[in-house]
Amino acid sequence: MDENQVFPIDNEDDDVVVTLNLDDGSEVTCEIITIFEVNDQDYIVLIPLDDKGEPNAEGEVYIYRYFEDETGAPSLENILSDEEYEAVSKKFDEILEEEIED
Repeated sequence: MDENQVFPIDNEDDDVVVTLNLDDGSEVTCEIITIFEVNDQDYIVLIPLDDKGEPNAEGEVYIYRYFEDETGAPSLENILSDEEYEAVSKKFDEILEEEIED
């Protein structure tokens, strides 16, 4: 896969949502914004939804490493290093700017 290739989730009728189980035992429902690659690793961007199913007013997003196992089941991992997080955040900012320009 090309490092600059972006895989937006494009479901015009139905938004793709996932429920995350957080470390504190709480759950949060999120909409998938996009999945993209940086340095041969896929990342997923999620936006938390409020109680009404709307994106949070602050525009906060969660970014995770994204994997699929041999059966296609998705898996997420936290980004642990500051350097990796900065590179992924920069790429996501570029994606947002491209979307705004379009």
